[in-house]
Amino acid sequence: MLLSTLLSRYGITPALAEDPTIKAVTADSRHVSPDSLFVAIRGQHHDGAKFIPLAITAGATAIVTMHDNHSPPIGEHWEGERKAIIIRVHNPAHFLAQAAAWVAAPLPEHIIAVTGTNGKSSTVDFLRQLWQLRGKTAASLGTLGVITQADTPPMPAMTTPDAVALASMLSTLQRSHVTHVALEASSHGLHQHRLDGLPLAAAGFSNLTRDHLDYHETIEAYRDAKLRLFRDLLPPGNVAVINADMDPDTYNALTQTARQCGHILRDIGINATTLRLLEAQPTPQGHIIRVALHGEPLPDITLPFPGRFQVDNALMAAALCWEEDAEAPAVLALLSQLRSVPGRCERVADLSNGAAAYVDYAHTPDALEHVLLSLRPHTRGKLHVIFGAGGDRDSGKRPLMGQIAAHIADRITITDDNPRSEDPATIRAAILAACPHAQEIGDRWAAIEDGLKRLGPGDILLIAGKGHETGQVIGSTTHPFDDRALTRSLAEKVSL
Repeated sequence: MLLSTLLSRYGITPALAEDPTIKAVTADSRHVSPDSLFVAIRGQHHDGAKFIPLAITAGATAIVTMHDNHSPPIGEHWEGERKAIIIRVHNPAHFLAQAAAWVAAPLPEHIIAVTGTNGKSSTVDFLRQLWQLRGKTAASLGTLGVITQADTPPMPAMTTPDAVALASMLSTLQRSHVTHVALEASSHGLHQHRLDGLPLAAAGFSNLTRDHLDYHETIEAYRDAKLRLFRDLLPPGNVAVINADMDPDTYNALTQTARQCGHILRDIGINATTLRLLEAQPTPQGHIIRVALHGEPLPDITLPFPGRFQVDNALMAAALCWEEDAEAPAVLALLSQLRSVPGRCERVADLSNGAAAYVDYAHTPDALEHVLLSLRPHTRGKLHVIFGAGGDRDSGKRPLMGQIAAHIADRITITDDNPRSEDPATIRAAILAACPHAQEIGDRWAAIEDGLKRLGPGDILLIAGKGHETGQVIGSTTHPFDDRALTRSLAEKVSL
């Protein structure tokens, strides 16, 4: 793509003495190649402007950097015998996302983003499954990686990749004939403008509870980052799906934003008007739910997985799936064919005495509360839980999670999650302060083994915090660790 074309799309129409072809866009000077454009972004730890000389030496023919009041919008920069065109903009991160998408184009024709504290991974996975059941070639992208029935090369698992990686992933999917993509939109990704270049067809917002305050500092800033998806990224006239049962402040902000931006608003949940949940009856295998579409009751639907919160995620996926309301009943009828999502209230082991073990990714107070309350109706005996908390993350969550466990579970074991650079004992102590009757076993392997051995007939054990993860981060090292595989292996020995 010619540099003039790229700049024109962004709204800049300079008179360029030279008009180089841009073959790649990057914000990492180590990835600069000849005929590339380097975007200097100022982050939390590094200022990309310091790497401009390296980028030019490596072959960058154009540089985008932060606008200032002392330099012209367009200029030149020489590094030895190499010259690059300098473009100064007010928001380099926004420019990077737009340019990365344009250079990587074409992208899949139907892209939907889902944000929220909890439920993103399940919702995008359910949406992908629904599309596939309707005959679409689809993919989901996020914490669980890239999942698709198409033949694609391996791609990394990230909740929201950086803008260049995201554009590259989507371009790869398009070349593999994927037409429909559901992706997770994290608050970090939205705040850092990583999704700004995507042509979104719809967006969903599952819920908002305390998380990532180590980054956003306040719940208001956290909410505002997520609202960007609807305020700045979703085009007018497109579908916005929200959970009507979320906190009033977020719900009101979302509905107001949807009205102001001209979105087609759909809501789901007990208090919804579009897709109202009338009843969710737990069964040994999952739920039987009754819903009303625009006030009209529909036939009962069987969901083949436990977890009351998964009912909301499935309904949100359905509301994002249909394009015209006439399609809604057919889409909702497909919910009974959904499969559970790895590491999300996943039943991983059954013991010979009728006890069962579940693994869930719950690592926030709200998520832990929801999964425990969801498992309680399925429990004929006692409800056990094993969990910890991540290091180098919002420490205020720890006592809240302890309080929730003490209030709902019958037996609690506090163990290590991903302590990272923090002292694991200090993290455990913060949780134990709110649930002093809990047992403390720092070694997660030993905690799971002990938990399985203590299960009586009809008991349920929840192992929370890591879900699908296959590693445990201690210090700066990630050690192989898989809650799901370990629980299955230990359960076989315990059942002997």
